[in-house]
Amino acid sequence: METPRPVVSRRPFCCTLKCFVKFLRLVVTVTSMIFFIVGQAPEPYIVITGFEVTVIFCFLVLYTCGLDKIMRSFFWPLLDVINSMVTALCMLIVSVLALIPETSTKTILGGQGPHRTDLALP
Repeated sequence: METPRPVVSRRPFCCTLKCFVKFLRLVVTVTSMIFFIVGQAPEPYIVITGFEVTVIFCFLVLYTCGLDKIMRSFFWPLLDVINSMVTALCMLIVSVLALIPETSTKTILGGQGPHRTDLALP
């Protein structure tokens, strides 16, 4: 007599904690992009956050459609970790650069300090 195999019930991706965390990350990044657009930040800030929104959305679609189960040649948890680290680094850099006022950029880059009149051209 055969023993019945236990049925492993898989919850859909949309009902998991992983989906909730990814969706929350998407909401935070979209909010950041909206603030950059409303605040008329320089274009690189908007482009970087837009790129991050696109990547997060693609991961959500990939996991929701189950493509991670079909494409087994990638180690998806590692790609998630790498994506999270790159996103955190990019957003940290953008956030720090957004806090720097435009008037102090030359000082930070080692440009002009106090105005020196002995170097003025006639």
